[in-house]
Amino acid sequence: MTRTMKELADFLGCPCEGDGAVPVSGVASTVSASAEDLIYVESVQHLERAAASASKCVVIAPGLSLNGKVLLRADKPKLAFARAAEWLLPAEPIAKGIHPTAIIAKSAQITAGVSVGPYAVIEEDVQLGAGTEIGAFCFVGRGSIVGKACRFYPRVTLYAGTSVENHVIIHSGTVIGSDGFGFVSENGKYRKFPQVGEVEIGDNVEIGANTTIDRGSLDRTVISSGVKLDNLVHVAHNVNIGENTVIAAQTGISGSSVIGKSVIIGGQVGIADHCEVRDGAVVGAQAGIPTGKIIRGGGVVWGTPARSLEKFKEQFAWLSRLPELAERIKKLENIVSSKDK
Repeated sequence: MTRTMKELADFLGCPCEGDGAVPVSGVASTVSASAEDLIYVESVQHLERAAASASKCVVIAPGLSLNGKVLLRADKPKLAFARAAEWLLPAEPIAKGIHPTAIIAKSAQITAGVSVGPYAVIEEDVQLGAGTEIGAFCFVGRGSIVGKACRFYPRVTLYAGTSVENHVIIHSGTVIGSDGFGFVSENGKYRKFPQVGEVEIGDNVEIGANTTIDRGSLDRTVISSGVKLDNLVHVAHNVNIGENTVIAAQTGISGSSVIGKSVIIGGQVGIADHCEVRDGAVVGAQAGIPTGKIIRGGGVVWGTPARSLEKFKEQFAWLSRLPELAERIKKLENIVSSKDK
């Protein structure tokens, strides 16, 4: 979509400096940008690359200057850039209309404006809200409820009884509502514990590719509004994730753990069962949180077992000196040994 910089400035609510008639049609990095691509500059370190860029269109932080470009002033250039990208480059449709190969149960409630792609299966008593798009080969199990303007990329699977609110994006290969890993030992063998709960997903959630979210065992698994899950995240049964929390790839959260609001969890974090990570905490990549541990809100933890970043850095500094310390101990032992002789 081609707009002018003046139109973009009006949309973003930013002042425009320079020729507002200059066209802008996309977004790009400073290296790959064409003349009509928008770029952004947050700090003085990026000015040189921006000046050399072919782009004529720049979102820039207050206090910075750049000659020969049309500038949009924004307190948060990266945020303004992201909003501009959504406006200039609306997402391509995942499906258009109801494909003739889609299998839709007669009892399913398909609201006007819903699109269902090739070979998708919509089971009995499913409800799909207005404007929702279901991609090719998706499966929506019986009794599931999906809200308005959701986007399911191809091969998403919703087990029966899953509830998804509005404006939710689910990427390919994700499975929601599968049984949790619950078993009871009996004479050296394992008997399956009931996995009869549900999954509830709030508004404006985005779930990455090949992520799995298990249904509750006897209660429910909850992914609250605004949560963003990366690819290959595993959420076990009865986990509750608070609003606006972000979780990076390959993180695993074991059963009945509670993650608070606005938590940031790095990649490959392991969270054992019945843990609590309180509001605003930051958990560094590859951290490990043992069973039942509480991570206090607002702090940063790292390492395995997870501890405060300050403590982790102190201990890591000593750990990195172990070869040197071992050599010193050997020398001291040799000195003591020689005196004994």
